[in-house]
Amino acid sequence: MKKRVISLLLVAAMTVGLVACGSSGDGKKSSASSDEKILSVQTGPDPETVDPALNSAIDGGEMILHAFEGLLKLDENGDPEAGQAEKWEVSEDGLTYTFHLRDGLKWSDGSDLTAEDFVYSWQRVCDPNVAAPYAETVLGMVEGYDKAVAGDIEKLGVEAKDDKTFVVHLANPCPYFESLAAFATLNPVQKETIETNGDAWATEADTYISNGPFYMAEWVPGSYVLMKKNPNYWDADSIKLDGIKFNLIEDANAAYSAYQTGEILMVKDVPTEEIPSLKDNDEFHVEPIIGTYYISLNLQKEPFNNKLVREALSLAIDREYVANTLMQGTYSPAGNIVGPGWKDTDGTEFHDKSNGGSEYIDSSDYDANLQKAKDLLKEAGYPDGKGIPKIDYLINDSGYHKVVGEYLQKAWGELGIDVTVDVVEWASFTPMRRNGDFMAARNGWVGDYTDPSNILELFTTDNGNNDGKYSNPAFDAAIEKSRTTTDAAERSAALHEAEDIIMEDAGCIPVAYYNDFYLMSSKVTGAWHAANGYWYFMYADITE
Repeated sequence: MKKRVISLLLVAAMTVGLVACGSSGDGKKSSASSDEKILSVQTGPDPETVDPALNSAIDGGEMILHAFEGLLKLDENGDPEAGQAEKWEVSEDGLTYTFHLRDGLKWSDGSDLTAEDFVYSWQRVCDPNVAAPYAETVLGMVEGYDKAVAGDIEKLGVEAKDDKTFVVHLANPCPYFESLAAFATLNPVQKETIETNGDAWATEADTYISNGPFYMAEWVPGSYVLMKKNPNYWDADSIKLDGIKFNLIEDANAAYSAYQTGEILMVKDVPTEEIPSLKDNDEFHVEPIIGTYYISLNLQKEPFNNKLVREALSLAIDREYVANTLMQGTYSPAGNIVGPGWKDTDGTEFHDKSNGGSEYIDSSDYDANLQKAKDLLKEAGYPDGKGIPKIDYLINDSGYHKVVGEYLQKAWGELGIDVTVDVVEWASFTPMRRNGDFMAARNGWVGDYTDPSNILELFTTDNGNNDGKYSNPAFDAAIEKSRTTTDAAERSAALHEAEDIIMEDAGCIPVAYYNDFYLMSSKVTGAWHAANGYWYFMYADITE
């Protein structure tokens, strides 16, 4: 399967402002005027892609969230609600979903949006030439998926009964399918603009046709993306902002400086050295999200194909120190891959029942863990780390990644292993990790919805987000059982079994459970931050 990935060139220039006006830095006139209400926020560097089918990162997802809307959307509590579909029905056997679209739906260019657009978009996700990383996750339960990903995309079990009726036929019930119907990968995209422009459709504002509350008016790489209110959105009357300016600032100090001057009203990358002084500031927020910061080892490279080596590297990490000192208590030590916030099939915390109620990795006694790590390396044939090649640890330079990388140099150095930290720009980082061009790399996952399958399925053999190329038939079988069983207790048991297997294998190395910490001005009202790590600005307003 050939992957096609849009990689955008970054430039060093950076422009920030509450209202985008005047020169944009490249000689172009900004499309915003001084009398418009433009919310200026910081989101990070240029996204690798803003194609809904190809994106797998929060920065790109943030822009997609505001430019597109799926059949359903998520409310402030994270629950699915009507989006492009005003109502829907589910058959008694849970295998057929019928979505009824709203009257008069339009694309941002004013052309009609119909159920056929959803058929095209969902089939496109399965197209092997597109290679959508989420394809299996979001459509693996749909009839005909296997044939579709093999190249016969019309075999996917979706159909347009008429312009307003979209029907999905599942091969097996999926209890969280409504959450998938609200997921960005399954947003509709316009067939005409993609067929005309190819992959480039999602790299220019003029061709980035969308259907959500905002449309892309301007994109200055390395500087900002300006989105304007979409007058063709079905709920446009509820949108108070004239636009949102997503400032593409990777440097946390630059973002913080712009926030202090009032040029930016929300920054998601707060300089870590400023955190102690901000903890009593009402505009500083630390909020839990469903997700885990972990390390991917390339299991296709020696010695990481040796389970004992992987376990030794994991045990050599002092998670309490990383979370509470290096991360200043903004994250929590992680001994599981599935952390707090994920919901079991009965609605209780999945994490509380994992491993008999105890974390797989006990971080309370680091000295004992370190000794066990040394013993495991010796058992693996690498006493005192002798024979293990130098490990290149791949990171992008933002947040805590660099300090964690520098810590790993010391922690794995205790095992006699030489470690270098390889810092690359964001535009190169995710393609390198996805393509296996690394030995060890920082990684992490923030849940798209609260079902634990969302994070566990990352590690199935053929998953497009399985960066470390973990592969275990028993793990795959447990995940498959969780997909196909109709019994809630059996599904829960299968998911817990899957976590048991990958943690026993040390298929990845969990380090910390995520929290988001950010600054948002009190002038911003009506916005919210969700457990999936996204900021929802579509119904925001700016007050003085």
